[in-house]
Amino acid sequence: MTPRKATLVGTGLIGGSIGLALRRSGWVVVGTDHDAANAEVAVERGALDAIGEDPASDLTIVATPVGAVAGEARRLLDAGHRVVTDVGSVKASVVAAVDHPGFLGGHPMAGSEQDGIAAATADLFEGATWVLTPTAATADDTFATVRSAIVTLGADVVALAPERHDALVAEVSHVPHLAAATLMRLADDRAEEHRALLRLAAGGFRDMTRIAAGHPGIWPDIVGENRDAIAAVLDRLIEALSEVRQVVVDQDRDGLLDLLEQARAARINLPARLGQPDELSEMRVVVPDRPGSLAEVTTTATEADINIFDIEIAHSSEGDRGVLILLVETDQAGGLQQALVERGYRVSHQRVLD
Repeated sequence: MTPRKATLVGTGLIGGSIGLALRRSGWVVVGTDHDAANAEVAVERGALDAIGEDPASDLTIVATPVGAVAGEARRLLDAGHRVVTDVGSVKASVVAAVDHPGFLGGHPMAGSEQDGIAAATADLFEGATWVLTPTAATADDTFATVRSAIVTLGADVVALAPERHDALVAEVSHVPHLAAATLMRLADDRAEEHRALLRLAAGGFRDMTRIAAGHPGIWPDIVGENRDAIAAVLDRLIEALSEVRQVVVDQDRDGLLDLLEQARAARINLPARLGQPDELSEMRVVVPDRPGSLAEVTTTATEADINIFDIEIAHSSEGDRGVLILLVETDQAGGLQQALVERGYRVSHQRVLD
């Protein structure tokens, strides 16, 4: 079989890791970088087969800073690239600026305190969550192509509306990074007065501030593009810290224990990556032959906290309709069926082993 081909624009930590992972899975990967030396190192490290861009690629990935994504995506689509995705951590502004059936916003929730092609690794995305943000304009084939490629990298795919993604990522990624940076700066300022302070930094402090070691250069674009969502979460954080301060000042033992117990329970119950279930059900969803159906089905599953293990697009004998074949856990199939029926879809399901 002819190997699938990808074009990669940007060969830093994320782009380089994608290239390494795709090539490990049998893809041919070509790519470019605004810094030609980075692209050359990417070839040397095995992240690229060659330097360049191929409009005939099955998939094109834009792995540039957020501020450059929309312009690069439009340029590539205009040049004939059929399926284009990106890896930026802000989605609403990018998706609105591109608005093309061949573009699908994406965001791998993976990274490292290291940066650059030298830190790239083929297993960076194994077990990570990779968010896709389809809209009514996204072609179903675009979604299927991008999702299929991401699954080969070992990531778990979830679909969210772009605005929903930005609000959630502000809470679980952007503000935590700013908070870690602020804590680190406070400690550093105090270290000028007390030289022993940073030597006392134990495991907890190091764990909390590890992400502050990330490359600062990407953050002005991220904060600028997602400033409203970030500001809203910062307001809530400031309010919550004020409440904690009052608990401390009042020596409110019960209030402190309630706060810590709630936080502990929430931390323990953070969802882990789902393993392959023993029992799966195949769901068949009849969808109209129009853009946006796949986006609605997949985002509905995400909002219902239901994991889709596989998706297949089939043609229907009804002509103007298609059929989505979804693989989900059997004990979740009924909930997803109900959610989709409420949105007007015709759905059936049965256990795979029946």
